[in-house]
Amino acid sequence: MTKNPRSRERRAFVADTLALLLFFTATGIINERFIASMSWEQVFQARLIGALLMVPVARPYGLWRDWMMGHARSTRRSKLLWDSLALLTFQVPIYAAIIAASGASGSDLVRGIIGAAVMMLVLGRPYGAFLNVVRSAFGLEPGGNRPMSLNS
Repeated sequence: MTKNPRSRERRAFVADTLALLLFFTATGIINERFIASMSWEQVFQARLIGALLMVPVARPYGLWRDWMMGHARSTRRSKLLWDSLALLTFQVPIYAAIIAASGASGSDLVRGIIGAAVMMLVLGRPYGAFLNVVRSAFGLEPGGNRPMSLNS
């Protein structure tokens, strides 16, 4: 692979965006339809808005996660904790705005936010592992090895 920093950053952007779109489109549908009880029309609207928002936030989230994972020890428990905290603190506020803009309100909105928070805690490490697999497919190293490393 080329050592060109611009090429690496483009690949990182594509890898992080693809991973976020694939993983959270699937899990978002499950939460919105079966936990928040949103209609299929609302789910479709939320996924459209979500996809549009995922493109500009995927790479910043990848960098945020890398930085958070830089705090993790090498133990499985520590990685699970830091991956989950990274996802929870970055994605839940964005997700709350998405489903509110898609028509969820009152108790549906609260259930959706709580459901998303629980999902982010549970899915933090699986998503982190998935992100690392996607990054590897793009010839990139897993995140968290060198926090906020842009030019490696």
